[in-house]
Amino acid sequence: MLRPILTLFVLAVLAACRAAPPDDPTAGPLCAAEAFRHHVGQPLAGLDIATLPEPYRIIGPDTAVTLDHRPDRLNVTHDDKRVITNISCG
Repeated sequence: MLRPILTLFVLAVLAACRAAPPDDPTAGPLCAAEAFRHHVGQPLAGLDIATLPEPYRIIGPDTAVTLDHRPDRLNVTHDDKRVITNISCG
């Protein structure tokens, strides 16, 4: 009796861990953040804004931002010294 229950539990766990299909829009970042991550730790002035994909936003320490998550939006976060601290999607 215990073996079938354990088998069903293991199968349920494995099914939950499957990868999302490639055509699933929630499967991964769509904003190309990886292409710009090498700028983290660099001055914001060194980032050519014209090369950023739309939509994007520059987020400073006192910048008000919306809390909506957009996987296609590139977020460039910087500190009060205008040094890039993070580049992410959302």
